[in-house]
Amino acid sequence: MAGRVERTAIGIDLGTTYSCVAAWFDKHNRVEIIPNQQGNKITPSCVAWDGMQMLVGEAAKNQITRNPKNTVYGKLL
Repeated sequence: MAGRVERTAIGIDLGTTYSCVAAWFDKHNRVEIIPNQQGNKITPSCVAWDGMQMLVGEAAKNQITRNPKNTVYGKLL
């Protein structure tokens, strides 16, 4: 008899305000939320252009008050 195949499934919740990514691991028999680069389990659904580079998530949201015309966020602050 063949061994059990372990599977992983990835889910992405693209929300209008916040987004998150989670994975199902057969090995652990549970879903785990994958933290972003700042260690947070949710990421602002926000993108911005600062004139030199594209910003996403926390970086984009943090500069929204000084660059509102080049920032897209899911709700009004």
